[in-house]
Amino acid sequence: METTGLDILYEDGPILVINKWPGILTQAPPGIDSLEVRIKAYLRERDGILGDVYLAIIHRLDRPASGALVFASQRLAAKRLSLQFEHRRVAKTYWAFVEGAVTPEEGTWTDYIYKVHGVSQARIVPADFPGGKLAVLHYWVRFSNEQGTWLEIELETGRTHQIRIQAASRGHPVLGDVQYKAVCPFGPQHADERLRAIALHAQSLAFTHPITRESVAITAPTPAAWKDLELG
Repeated sequence: METTGLDILYEDGPILVINKWPGILTQAPPGIDSLEVRIKAYLRERDGILGDVYLAIIHRLDRPASGALVFASQRLAAKRLSLQFEHRRVAKTYWAFVEGAVTPEEGTWTDYIYKVHGVSQARIVPADFPGGKLAVLHYWVRFSNEQGTWLEIELETGRTHQIRIQAASRGHPVLGDVQYKAVCPFGPQHADERLRAIALHAQSLAFTHPITRESVAITAPTPAAWKDLELG
């Protein structure tokens, strides 16, 4: 369902799951458009609230990425949901379409990642590098063609730009990700580079509803640009 500029995948009580589109920030300073701003506007309208509303940002996606994000509009629900993320009881699957042919067809990438201070940038560093953090992901090749390789990914850790930098460091940058040396474009080439997409999508999300305790499983449709990849 689309409303107030949002693609709402799931809504039950204080829980909202949004299908984020590329180019919008999850959260931003005052005066800048973001999902947080739009969701708060939606909640004001839905619940007839005149002032500010409570909204917990449980996790984030990079600006050029897309896919499923969960939010909570009640403190207890937010606390319980955050604990699920902290204790890795939330199942998250990502899709990435990367340059080149990835081999072998399944595997684990293990690195140490350093978040560069003051900028939205990460790099691979030696294990003994001060501030470096262990980064582990597991991948499976779903399909490959002359455009590159479609990967399904599960993160064991959650580091800044983890999928993007781990793939790029192996010669397989995500399509459209010029920040990490991609040469193949992806999606509409907006004049404003901040609005450009990369082929990274949070495809599914599964968690326990923090109030009802029911299992929730969400799949997020990919943006239109994925159709141009001629996936098998």
